[in-house]
Amino acid sequence: LKQGTYANTGFTQWGASGLAVAWAEENTRDSIFKAFKRKETFATTGTRLAVRFFAGYDFDNEMINDSELVKHLYEKGHSMGSDILNTSKKSDPEFFLWAIQDAASAPLQRLQVIKGFIEDGELKEIVFDVACSDGLQVNEENYRCPDNGAEVNIKDCSFDSSVGASELKAFWKDPTYETGQRAFYYVRVLENPTCRWSTWDAIKAGYKPRKDLHSTIQE
Repeated sequence: LKQGTYANTGFTQWGASGLAVAWAEENTRDSIFKAFKRKETFATTGTRLAVRFFAGYDFDNEMINDSELVKHLYEKGHSMGSDILNTSKKSDPEFFLWAIQDAASAPLQRLQVIKGFIEDGELKEIVFDVACSDGLQVNEENYRCPDNGAEVNIKDCSFDSSVGASELKAFWKDPTYETGQRAFYYVRVLENPTCRWSTWDAIKAGYKPRKDLHSTIQE
């Protein structure tokens, strides 16, 4: 490479690492493999979030802040990784999303559901914002949360922890649901922006971050 040029590897928006998580009853080989088999798992870009996702037809929404909520969700619904069939008299399923912040990382900005389905022989996806931080409300027309204004100081990578949420949770129904439609749903949690690993490296080395790379990333 010539002096002053960089290789374009195509990873300009990628983070540095990732983690895989399994919801197991206990920290044993048998219990962890059972969690893998039932697909009660999720992944992160490196942050240590706690994420719950359930679907069902008979949830009691009044239990959202109840200490017995998780027990109720397992009894009345299906955990992440499950296949569900409409065996209830109700016409559409309900979902429960719950995310708790990594105490060593940035606050949470929003909870999302990504829906995938086949229409006219083509795979399509819709992204729904389901819960917003800072008391903000989802726009019913475009299914998006307003920006909460979270910023990062690129000089030292500091951020304001007073913006965002330590926890986000919500019961949610798909406004585009169609009876008989086969679809998949998965939850995505976004933190407030933080410095990308390349920005941290530049600061530690005493250089300005590269202009051709994103200086921040949302874990």
